[in-house]
Amino acid sequence: MQVLICGGGAIGACTAYFLSVRGVATTAIERTAVASAASGKSGGFLARDWCDGTALEQLARRSFALHASLAEEAGDDWNYRRLTTYAGFAAAGDRTRRGRGLKLDWLSDAVSLERRLGTTETTAQVHPERFTTGMMRAAQARGARLEPGCVRGIVRDGTGGCVRGVELDNRVIEGDVIVIAMGPWSVLAAGWLPLPAIFGLKGHSLVFETGSRIPAEAVFLDYADADGRECSPEIFPRADGTTYVCAISSESPLPVDPAAVAPDPGAMERLETLCCRLSPILRESRILRRQACFRPVTRDALPLVGAVPGLEGAYVATGHSVWGILNAPATGEAMAELIAEGAARHLDLSAFDPARTAPLDPARIVRHAQQGGATR
Repeated sequence: MQVLICGGGAIGACTAYFLSVRGVATTAIERTAVASAASGKSGGFLARDWCDGTALEQLARRSFALHASLAEEAGDDWNYRRLTTYAGFAAAGDRTRRGRGLKLDWLSDAVSLERRLGTTETTAQVHPERFTTGMMRAAQARGARLEPGCVRGIVRDGTGGCVRGVELDNRVIEGDVIVIAMGPWSVLAAGWLPLPAIFGLKGHSLVFETGSRIPAEAVFLDYADADGRECSPEIFPRADGTTYVCAISSESPLPVDPAAVAPDPGAMERLETLCCRLSPILRESRILRRQACFRPVTRDALPLVGAVPGLEGAYVATGHSVWGILNAPATGEAMAELIAEGAARHLDLSAFDPARTAPLDPARIVRHAQQGGATR
């Protein structure tokens, strides 16, 4: 069996790893670079029980446990560590409220903390780019291949009912199984396969050089700026001496080329102003990266994980929204079990069945591609 994974993000890298552990010949195909999109520009925050009571509970708990074991087993340093996590609020000017007596020294007086959201038993983090590239290296060390190229379509057998490979710009790579794991760009595959709608939600973030001045304390806030606009900043200090902050989302059109993703006008300035308000350490620190990415989402807010209906050998794994890094290991494990063994052993994937909703009209994909954007 030869498996072709379309996409070099966290989901594709973890799928490649767990397939390679099972001795399955695997090739990952990536258009830009491994972890070049959301998998390299997200927060890397992990929570064990924040999805409890939802269809994601089993997936999140399994994945949280796998993150801990993979950090030891895979032999790559992607800055895995446990965190204490807090929630609170802040506002511009004098619009502040008194919290419940919680105080973190590195936050300004404008921030009022209400409660502790997680302990080192329930919340953790990885450096997302290092995690994704590390998992891909671990897969390659076990025989997986990484091929550059842009997938333009699939190759079917003479009957049209089975996969036989994928088409790149100037060649064909043969394979018995394909896995669509292109994040929000998986929507482009709806032009070749019966896939439901997949959308891209744009997020903006900054990475600061803070050294050792901020401890392992993550913070989730509700914030209102001077104009009354509200957002939800998330602050994640990392083990490598950087601090990641995100807050501003938008519904910008998804460009066809991932390399064309850029911050919205004014978003970085607004985010920098917010960071200066929240922490004197952030205000004084050098900004290393100003960035934006698109997270893949679906209509019902649940990922697509499983076989594509109507085409033998076609699978999809995408739509994890803000929990892509958290749920990548268990998704990759489940996909490897499904492909190599015929069923996922550790998870019930029925809630994520790609056949649960009607497929997207392929003509819509063509129209948006002609207009310079994938889809909204």
